Amino acid sequence: MRVGILGASGLVGRYLRAAIQLRGDDVVEAGLRDPQAAARQTSACDVVVNLAGEPIAQRWTDEAKRRIVESRVEAPRRYLESLAAEPHRPNAYVSASAIGYYGTSDDATFTESSAAGSDFLATVCIAWEREANRAAELGMRVAIVRTGIALATDGGALAKMLPPFRLGLGGKIGSGKQWMSWVHIADLIGVYLLAIDGAEGALNATAPLPVTNADFTSSLGRALSRPTFLPTPILALRAMLGEGADLLLLGQRVVPERTQSTGFSFAYPVLQDAFDALFSRDPERA
Repeated sequence: MRVGILGASGLVGRYLRAAIQLRGDDVVEAGLRDPQAAARQTSACDVVVNLAGEPIAQRWTDEAKRRIVESRVEAPRRYLESLAAEPHRPNAYVSASAIGYYGTSDDATFTESSAAGSDFLATVCIAWEREANRAAELGMRVAIVRTGIALATDGGALAKMLPPFRLGLGGKIGSGKQWMSWVHIADLIGVYLLAIDGAEGALNATAPLPVTNADFTSSLGRALSRPTFLPTPILALRAMLGEGADLLLLGQRVVPERTQSTGFSFAYPVLQDAFDALFSRDPERA
């Protein structure tokens, strides 16, 4: 099998590329800065996976919002339009998305069948997925991976958390009651492989046991053998991230109902086990 990856240089792209190559399949890398060139590069692939996009975790200025929408909505649209003009095209299109699709809630539980939210990130995800589903008009199977907080020691949210936690300066964010829907990087890659190999529709890439921010903080502290007594001030987060601070202050309890219905089994359903595995495999980072 030949798999095209759009955005292969990011955290998920690096792990996915390695997993695909490990099982003996070929990888074609491309980016979406030039959607037409990317279409030419990947048209002969069996499957294309779109991981490209402006980072969500940043201060949401008007310019940052414009870049997020451009990279996750407009660029994929131009890519698929260019792909439609190619003599050959992949059999399947797998698109990244995010659990931000569901909006936030203190008490609701979201599954793949839940309605979309209405905040900025939810509207981005709705448009992002709408463009992905256009691939079906080209005769391509479509799968959409709605990702939670991906846990890896060499990138993503966890890598940014580690420096203060290692110094014993980590703590809960705000009240600590907000839900955090997380996934070990190995399980996230497993869901992508599931999508590459034949699954379709929306798939939540979150462990089946989400936790509150307070529990997440305690588990990380135990894994690092560090105290977690210092809460992160809400005002400081607002000053750094603006509206983007809502990603950390407002929670989502998301479960992978449809993903598990395919028979997919999470290797790390329990957060403490996920942390222990990450740090035991990479002891110099602990």
